[in-house]
Amino acid sequence: MASNKIDNEAVINEYDRLKELQEFENTKLGVKGLVDSGITRIPRMFHYAPETLFDIYQGDSRADQNCIPVIDMSGPHQDVVERIRDASAKYGFFQIVNHGVPVTLLDRLLTAMRGFHELPPEEKMRFYDRNWNTSGKGAGYFSNYDLFYSKAASWRDTFQCLLGPEPINPDFIPDVCRGEVMEWETEVKRLKDILMGLLSEGLGLLPDKLKGASYVGRASMTANYYPHCPEPTKTIGIASHTDPGILAILLQDKVGGLQVKYNDKWINLNPVHGALVVNIGDLLQIISNDVYKSGEHRVVANPSNEARVSIAVFINPGTADNLYGPLPELVSHENPALYKQFKFSDMMMRFFTTENQGKNITNHFRL
Repeated sequence: MASNKIDNEAVINEYDRLKELQEFENTKLGVKGLVDSGITRIPRMFHYAPETLFDIYQGDSRADQNCIPVIDMSGPHQDVVERIRDASAKYGFFQIVNHGVPVTLLDRLLTAMRGFHELPPEEKMRFYDRNWNTSGKGAGYFSNYDLFYSKAASWRDTFQCLLGPEPINPDFIPDVCRGEVMEWETEVKRLKDILMGLLSEGLGLLPDKLKGASYVGRASMTANYYPHCPEPTKTIGIASHTDPGILAILLQDKVGGLQVKYNDKWINLNPVHGALVVNIGDLLQIISNDVYKSGEHRVVANPSNEARVSIAVFINPGTADNLYGPLPELVSHENPALYKQFKFSDMMMRFFTTENQGKNITNHFRL
C-alpha cells in the first residue's frame, strides 16, 4: 500500500501542467485540433474537479420546460417592459423573438462562424492571437482566454472582434465570415439601444437613461465553437460564471448546452430558432442596486457529434475609468446603496485575472 501511494505521488509530481498548456498553445489549432487528431481521451489540462461536475447532466425536467421566458418584442409596449423587468429580476436571462433582426441573417451568421472554425488548419492558424485586443489587430482566434491561470481548461475555441466604439475594420475579419459579421454589427447596435430603453423603463427611469456611451459605448463579439468532446463528463464548455458588463446578446444554434442557475438548480436554456438570448451583466445588477440580477450560467461539454456554435455580443461602458455604483435615482433611506463606487477597469481586471466561479465579481464590490 505504501509503495502504491509513493508511485501515485510520483506520477502527480511528474505532471508538468505548464508544459502541457504551452504545447497546446503552440499548436495554434485549439480544441478542434485535438479532436481532428483522433483523440479518444482528453488531456489532463482539461480535467475539472469531480465536485464541480457531479450535477452536470442532472437537470430538473420540470424546470427545463419553458422556465426562461421567450418574450415577443412586437407585443404591447408596456407588456414587453414588464416581462423584461420581471425576467431580469428573477432569472437574469430571457429570450426575445420578433426582434427585428432577420432570421435569415442569424442563420447565415451561424453558418459563417462555423465555417471559420472549420477552415483548414493552415488558414485558421493565421488568425491565432490571444492578445489581439492589445496588438491593434481588432480581431483574433484562440482557445480559453484564461488558459494559463484557470485550474482547468474548457472544451471550446473562440473568435473575438471589437464592434465598437469605432466601426469594425473589415480587413480584420476573415473572408469566410466578413459579410455576415458586418451585417450583424449594424443590427446588434440597433437592438442594443432598444433593449437598454426597455430595461431603463423597467427601473422607472427615462428610456434614454442607460443608452449613453458611459454605459453602452463599447461592444465586442465572441463566437465560440464547441466540438465533440470524447469525455464530456470530465470537463466543461464554459465554467460557471456571470458576465461582468452591462448586457450580453447571444445567438445559439440548435445543438444546445447552455445552462442557467436558478434557485440553486441548473436548468437548460433550450434553443429557439430565430430567438436571441439576453442576459444581465454584473455591472447592470450593481447600477440597478440589485433590482436586476446577473444570470449565473455555464455550457456543458458537447457530447454530440455535431459541433455547437454560439455568438455573443457583450455590451460594456465606453470609458473604463468612470466610477460606477448604484444609480442615485434608485437609492433612498429605505433602499440604501448595496455596492461601493469603483472603476469599470477594476471590474474587468478582476474578471480576466481570476478564475471565474459563480457570482464572485458582484460579491467583491458589495458593501
